[in-house]
Amino acid sequence: MSSLSRPAVIDERSARLIGIGLMLLGVCMFSFGDALGKYIVATYSVGQLMLLRAVASLLLLSPVIWRSRGHFMRIERPGLQAVRVVLSTLEVAAFFWAASYMPLADVITYYLAAPIFVTAAAAIFLRERVGWRRWGAVLVGFCGVLIALRPSTQTVSWPALIALGGSASFAAVMLITRSLRATPDIVLASAQFIGTLVFGAALAPLSWVTPSWSDSGMFAIAGAISVMALLSINRSLILAPASVVVPYQYSMILWAVMFGYLVFADVPSTPTLIGAAIIIGAGLYIFLREQRLGKAQVVVAPPG
Repeated sequence: MSSLSRPAVIDERSARLIGIGLMLLGVCMFSFGDALGKYIVATYSVGQLMLLRAVASLLLLSPVIWRSRGHFMRIERPGLQAVRVVLSTLEVAAFFWAASYMPLADVITYYLAAPIFVTAAAAIFLRERVGWRRWGAVLVGFCGVLIALRPSTQTVSWPALIALGGSASFAAVMLITRSLRATPDIVLASAQFIGTLVFGAALAPLSWVTPSWSDSGMFAIAGAISVMALLSINRSLILAPASVVVPYQYSMILWAVMFGYLVFADVPSTPTLIGAAIIIGAGLYIFLREQRLGKAQVVVAPPG
């Protein structure tokens, strides 16, 4: 291999590993925000949560939006951008509606079906190369999800179906974000927050509760967490293929167990812990496999 091709290969490997790290960071922050949101919707409506969280997020982003205002005048594929905003808004609403009726770990476990959808669709529609080992690791991880969830006739309910619908929307958002990777991060994030603001503004007046000062602080914190998490996730999908980074969303189950115990006194069952261990093992295998492929690409041509 010539010296001219080596830096490009190394850069590609580094981008994938950074993308994985950002996905893990974003998932951690989103999980914290999810726990905070579940706590909030015990008192306030989902629409009010979406509205006030979006207001706080857009206020935090406003200096960056102003500096990047030129990017908003040259948006690529506006139709697809609109579809992404709608799906993202529905996904957020579905999550918090489901979380208002179900334990946080159960809702997040349903959402962990998203990597299965993404991996299959990325191979079909985005033409990303997905080897059989990665397919196997993702499927093993999903088996861990099933063990943790222990699906039965009692778990098939409207909240569960809403959560599964949100999971499908979430997977579609991941794929569309990957196909819109030329769009600046600030445009992607701002569009999502504007979508939730409009949706929340339409629903919040139906069951408005004036928040106290302390609760207003919680809404602000929720908005700040959303900004940091969303930017991390979007940058992850820009740096690396969806089929590489999205499986790391399996780590959500670990944060769900921890926050469920600390905030809502939910004690994880033995099947949940076994399933979580399987999910961790599958995620670590994917990471080690990616490292091995990155080293191999220094010698052989990268996948194209």
